[in-house]
Amino acid sequence: MGDLRERVFEANRSIVEAGLVVLTFGNASAVDRDEGVMAIKPSGVPYGDLGPDSMVIVDLESGEVREGGRPSSDTPTHLVLYRAFEPVGGIVHTHSPFAAAWAQARREIPCFGTTHADHFRGPVPVTRELSGDEISGDYERCTGDVIVETLEKLGLDPLDMPAALVASHGPFAWGASAEEAVENAIALEVVAESSFRTELLAPGAGEIQPELLERHFLRKHGPGAYYGQ
Repeated sequence: MGDLRERVFEANRSIVEAGLVVLTFGNASAVDRDEGVMAIKPSGVPYGDLGPDSMVIVDLESGEVREGGRPSSDTPTHLVLYRAFEPVGGIVHTHSPFAAAWAQARREIPCFGTTHADHFRGPVPVTRELSGDEISGDYERCTGDVIVETLEKLGLDPLDMPAALVASHGPFAWGASAEEAVENAIALEVVAESSFRTELLAPGAGEIQPELLERHFLRKHGPGAYYGQ
């Protein structure tokens, strides 16, 4: 479990260094599907106090802690996503300012340009609002359920659209690994800010041409990918 803990610790450290997290407003996790476990940041521990041994090992099927202390309160959300999205190997949740602003406005992030299209195959979706029963019940699990529901309703592949905004809450991003999840969380905040500024400069601006979106996404992802800077 040492390598898994190390990778999750580095992912959590990376989102702080990228400016996506203040205080304890965020968490990163990764999964080892062969071992049937997830590693995640502990609950409420300041980032400066974390180390690889701080990461909590959670059983992917039962949700029970196998090793470590109390896991992040968002653990049930991460578990739902790992169970539903088989290709996903890492998840990042933050309250990064621009992505959280779109979530609080309960709006998807429009795809206006190629920076967005390099990472996300279309607008980044926003979930529906949770019902009163979902909020008062198993809230964190329902948060995961509504993300899965949103991608399934829109027919989106989780690796083509590796992020979603939870209405009135904030962003979740993921990837095939913890490292990819961090990259996608950083990209999400960048495009959230860029789209915000585009709307300020040109209210009602049209989204990117579908052909240009597809060219940029597919030159970086999939079997024909060739892009690199």
